[in-house]
Amino acid sequence: MSTALTLPGLGSRLQQFYRLTKPRVVALIVFTAVIGMFLATPGWVPLQPLLAATVGIALVAGAAAVINCLVEQKLDALMARTRARPLPMGQLTSVQALMFAGLIGGVGLWMLHALVNPLTMWLTFATFVGYAVIYTVLLKPATPQNIVIGGASGAMPPVLGWAAVTGEVSHEALLLFLIIFAWTPPHFWALAIYRRAEYAKAQIPMLPITHGVEYTRLQILLYTVILTICTVLPYVTYMSGVVYLIGALALDAVFLYYAIAMLRDDNDIIAWKTFKYSIVYLTGLFFFFFLDHYWNGLVGFLTGA
Repeated sequence: MSTALTLPGLGSRLQQFYRLTKPRVVALIVFTAVIGMFLATPGWVPLQPLLAATVGIALVAGAAAVINCLVEQKLDALMARTRARPLPMGQLTSVQALMFAGLIGGVGLWMLHALVNPLTMWLTFATFVGYAVIYTVLLKPATPQNIVIGGASGAMPPVLGWAAVTGEVSHEALLLFLIIFAWTPPHFWALAIYRRAEYAKAQIPMLPITHGVEYTRLQILLYTVILTICTVLPYVTYMSGVVYLIGALALDAVFLYYAIAMLRDDNDIIAWKTFKYSIVYLTGLFFFFFLDHYWNGLVGFLTGA
């Protein structure tokens, strides 16, 4: 009888902890990390490092998200987008969140060290510190360039995946880093334009608040152009082939269309559409990396060659 009564409560509590990890954000992090693993080897990634690295990176990324929610819970309570999170709602305590972050982060780092390699563990730990401490605590409340500087942590997942398979960081891994680093500002600044009233209320110095919307739109276009150039580099350096290039240029063209449309029209809905497309963009870009990497093998399998 008592077990039946407590199971719904347990399920609800577990769901609250799960929401703290920002699962949709972590999913994109893990996806780019996994693609980094596959790009690091000409064949298929061995199952053991693939699973161990995927779970380990996911756990540490989740822990970083929990720390972010913990530090920003008062700010989250002021914003419509975040006020329903478990900490602002009082569904979990700060101590519970901190212990949960320590648990999953510790397990994730142990897995990476014991089952993958020490380099991946240390790089993942550095990424955790970069996001949970340097970005969340120091940069975000202090400078409108928080996204640009803090974007280094968000750009690390494919590097982590690459290191998990090879035990090193090559120039190809750094190209993947560069692409996400250039993608981060237009992605977040589009959201900041759409949510600028909430950021202003929370007194977070996002670029549209400190420098104005028009300036931010111009910066979005500038970074989108930089991003387009960065996405061509893997083809120029023979890291990827024509299949990737065609897909990348198609995705770039749409992103540039949205960036130009934002300059011509002050409708905030375009900023929201740009933000949503940027997620589709990054997912699609890394899919084309994967498709191009195995294209010859796929064609051979389908044709029986």
